[in-house]
Amino acid sequence: MSKTKSAETPLMQQHGAIKARYPDAILLFRVGDFYETFGSDAVVAAGVLGITLTKRNNGSADNELAGFPHHALDTYLHKLVRAGYRVAICDQLEDPKTVKGIVKRGVTEMVTPGTATNDKLLEHASNNFLAALHLEKDGTYGAAFLDISTGEFFVAQGDREYADKLLMGFRPAEVIFQRQLQKRFKEEFGTRFYTYTLDEWIFAQAYSEESLLKHFDTHSLKGFGVEGMTAALVAAGAILHYLKDTEHPNLQHITSLQRIDQAGHLWLDRFTIRNLELLHSPVENGATLLKTLDNTVTPMGARLLKRWIVFPLVDPARINERLDVVEHLLLHAELREKTLHALRQCGDLERLVSKIPLRKINPRELLQLARALRQVAVIKGLWSGSDAPYLDRLADALNPCTRMADKIVATIMDNPPAVAAKGGFVAPAVNEELDSWRYIAHNGKEYLAQLQQAESEKTGIPSLKIGFNNVFGYYLEVTNTHKDKVPPEWIRKQTLANCERYITPELKDYEEKIMGAEEKMLAIELQLFDALLHELHDYLGHIQTDASILASLDCLCCFAQNALQYNYKKPLLHEGDALEIKQGRHPVIERQLPPGEAYVANDLLLDKEEQQIIILTGPNMSGKSALLRQTALITLMAHMGSFVPAESARVPLTDKIFTRVGASDNLSAGESTFMVEMNETASIINNVSPRCLILLDEIGRGTSTYDGISIAWSIAEFLHNAPERPKTFFATHYHELNELEGKLERVRNFHVTNREIGGKIIFLRQLAPGGSTHSFGIHVARMAGMPPELVARAKEVLTQLEAKPVAEGPGAQLKELSGPKVQLSIFDAHSQTFDAIRTLLESLDINRLTPVEALMKLNEIKGLLR
Repeated sequence: MSKTKSAETPLMQQHGAIKARYPDAILLFRVGDFYETFGSDAVVAAGVLGITLTKRNNGSADNELAGFPHHALDTYLHKLVRAGYRVAICDQLEDPKTVKGIVKRGVTEMVTPGTATNDKLLEHASNNFLAALHLEKDGTYGAAFLDISTGEFFVAQGDREYADKLLMGFRPAEVIFQRQLQKRFKEEFGTRFYTYTLDEWIFAQAYSEESLLKHFDTHSLKGFGVEGMTAALVAAGAILHYLKDTEHPNLQHITSLQRIDQAGHLWLDRFTIRNLELLHSPVENGATLLKTLDNTVTPMGARLLKRWIVFPLVDPARINERLDVVEHLLLHAELREKTLHALRQCGDLERLVSKIPLRKINPRELLQLARALRQVAVIKGLWSGSDAPYLDRLADALNPCTRMADKIVATIMDNPPAVAAKGGFVAPAVNEELDSWRYIAHNGKEYLAQLQQAESEKTGIPSLKIGFNNVFGYYLEVTNTHKDKVPPEWIRKQTLANCERYITPELKDYEEKIMGAEEKMLAIELQLFDALLHELHDYLGHIQTDASILASLDCLCCFAQNALQYNYKKPLLHEGDALEIKQGRHPVIERQLPPGEAYVANDLLLDKEEQQIIILTGPNMSGKSALLRQTALITLMAHMGSFVPAESARVPLTDKIFTRVGASDNLSAGESTFMVEMNETASIINNVSPRCLILLDEIGRGTSTYDGISIAWSIAEFLHNAPERPKTFFATHYHELNELEGKLERVRNFHVTNREIGGKIIFLRQLAPGGSTHSFGIHVARMAGMPPELVARAKEVLTQLEAKPVAEGPGAQLKELSGPKVQLSIFDAHSQTFDAIRTLLESLDINRLTPVEALMKLNEIKGLLR
């Protein structure tokens, strides 16, 4: 072992020492102009990046090696991180030109899925959250979510189900938790998240609180309204520790903690978020509510809209505030268009400002930040003094940071380069010394021409020339004819056949200036750039507030545009119980219809006194599920503060929406379709509240018919008799449930209408009172392309089943079914007859057959068919 160690080169010894500190990361090791990977890291990097894997002898053994040029870091880094690897970037900390021996190196940044700040690693319309979970002994989960690219920092706590909902809503790129909770995390939250585990001591309350107080530079966290949230604060402290561990020291843009209060938002469990297809569709590129509603014009608006969808409000004052603003924006079209025009020019102000403390912002982005601040001033002017109080408050809170914006515009030239390290971005007349160096660098020929003219006149040498070579720089060249006129202070440097070359102190002084001009200019420009960034630190909080307000304004303008374009109407939110929708439409399906085809709108009423539970029956494919979903989506959109797809909607204040829609296996956990269905339904039954809305679709279809009917019946009874009287919309293909209307006073039957013409079914998609007695499953089978003989046999079986009483259950009925009238076999009599006819026809010579013979043969064939 010691021989191997001593045989390693100093470079590999240095690599080994650094790699030992980051054993679970791919180490990108800067060597000259390349980032190299060694050993197992090289094998992974070559596979993921598609670069060449080589071997070279480093002492006693071959060592795998793979690398890429340092300027291609952004290209390759995002591929490694997206593949799920942690990457440690190890840079040279000294200038190799000034160091003898090995250059000092160290990890300058650790990039993980949850700590990415590079634009190529981020989606503009999505947050990139790092999450931390902490479990208290009493079963309380604390959760923290930080987007380092925007500075947003959220904390929340609650039970396991609430933690699950938060993870589903925020969809973090990475989740960190205590190492001993690894098995429990997988059992409770599955394997859909990228996770990383930390030591238990990091989740100590005292340590976390100390980390938070130190970061925010406060004596208490009460100002953030998070007192009493012990578990959540432990999780937040763990995130700060993790960022320190992963070489992220510059976090000045994380200026506050935001509390997510469970009681402040309408409850949507992860099943409902999935079933309603709010953010994601099970179908690739499928339509979702987010895609349908998202007409925002800024990335920060798009990110906020996601949160508004997953965390709708329950405070009627705040909801009505949003609804009133949307109405105001609709009434003031010109102001709305001017606002949208200004917003479009703001870009992603939220992420731009976060790049300042991270030292990731470039001159071009800095200029864009200043232009965005100019647009903030425009928007402030548009809405200051507005007769909409909420808009007036937003405008009042905007801070255009005019002095800082003006300074950036004055300092950075138009169309600057994207990289500060190359210089050439500071405007003229900003710094006198910089301008003088620029004059020297850019006007060298003019200066030399003037010097040549002056020396020629002074010495009387008309053929005097100034030249340059790499050996001794600038020189004065004198032909042999005039060398006797050379002044004694000139220093001879070279003698040629027909001339001599000299240097002068003035020429040497200018040479030193022109040679060092580029370096001096770059140093001054970087100094000015750093001073700008340092000054901007004082404005971070103001600009982040601006970005937050602009995102809200973008979402509200988006709601107004949707209302105008798609004929959405303002819902009336009330404290009563009745959900009354007139001519409601499904917002997503409506937008997917072919041009010219109108969505069939429907009325709906649910209340606690007369119509608490609707049992909805109707043909398969008739739109039962769409009716259920549109009821939930209209309620949800109203609580977001959006107008809704209906002629009118009276929406009661709702605290929970539960859905049980669709069927799927969870095979990885060993759960069948029916088990998943029962788990989701149990979650609903155990969490009903007086103000909840429950939507159940095809409960019990994952098991046998009678079991399914029994479970569906008992669920309906339970919900009807529950003291909370939850409003329930129950779609089913069990027509037996229609009997509930006569047995339970607040149950009403409805069906989706259809019309049968010439044996074909036409779905009218209209909701009507009364139950349906036919599912038209066989018609749907035919529409799906089932073979005609299969469909015919299904009709035959159905006719026989419907004609016999259900005396001893479906098993007894099926035993008495007759066999098919035609036995489909390749060996039956018809097959033999057809073979005989085929043989007869093949033996005929039609060209020699007389009409009489043809008639006789035809008669013979007819005889075979009898």
